[in-house]
Amino acid sequence: MNAQALDVLLQHLLAALEAPPAEVRRLFHGRGRRWPGLEHLTADWLQGVLLVSLFREPEAAELAALERLLLSLGESPQWRASGAEALLLQHRYRPDSAMQALLGEVPEERVVSENGLRYLLDLGRKQNNGLFLDMRLGRQWVQARAAGQRVLNLFAYTCGFSVAAIAGGAEHVVNLDMARAALSRGRDNHRLNGHDLSRVEFLGHELFKSWGKVKKSGPYGLVIIDPPSFQKGSFALGKDYPRILRRLPELLAPGGRVLACVNDPSVTPAFLIEGMAAEAPELAFVERLDNPPEFADVDADAALKALVFARAG
Repeated sequence: MNAQALDVLLQHLLAALEAPPAEVRRLFHGRGRRWPGLEHLTADWLQGVLLVSLFREPEAAELAALERLLLSLGESPQWRASGAEALLLQHRYRPDSAMQALLGEVPEERVVSENGLRYLLDLGRKQNNGLFLDMRLGRQWVQARAAGQRVLNLFAYTCGFSVAAIAGGAEHVVNLDMARAALSRGRDNHRLNGHDLSRVEFLGHELFKSWGKVKKSGPYGLVIIDPPSFQKGSFALGKDYPRILRRLPELLAPGGRVLACVNDPSVTPAFLIEGMAAEAPELAFVERLDNPPEFADVDADAALKALVFARAG
């Protein structure tokens, strides 16, 4: 992060704050590698909170320069006009992902909106705040296609896809994730939106030990698979994703669709397309969803992959 790179960051943030987004958005995506020297930095607008995240430890002088720049941003007319309440710096490279308040205070929780739906974020306590902003168009896609469907949401985390599905008129959603605390936050997200929780199921189980429970609530018209690249003791992308694809025909209703996702930069779309052809040839590749424009990457195959597959009716 030399002076030139930091000036690029400042100009981006000033321009973004001239007319801040009405909803939660990424303002700067250095991880897309389009701005040399800023590859390990992002900035998100959380509707009054600007969250800048560092994914690699900078040199002491670099960190000091970044903090000075962000403090100068807080003195700008754009910042004052934006209505911002806090400017936070998250050190994602640290084991505790420490959150530092440069301006204002660290709010433990923050309610934000996306596509008219509300989500409760955790700030200052965990590495991830509860909503992956690069999946915005995926949630929008699910909402537009969920009407009347039984939906299976694997690796549900805080149930963003489930919120979108119920908002789109889904008949029933099954959320599965071994992190029960994340599912509890998912309940909070549904309540925030006034949803009928009798239409939502939460299974706090390890997937590969729970196929019976998952199958019992099927068949599903829509299955969403959005796993971590690696989760110690429970999921390894290369070994375990094919095991999921293999079970899809017994879970999916005729004419059903699958949204299969992977966000490992080293994995290309071919991993899912070829994997599906090998493990579940009944399902045909339909399309790859666009990523939000604010997540542009120099290599499209390194960015989020959200692929749609369909079973013949």
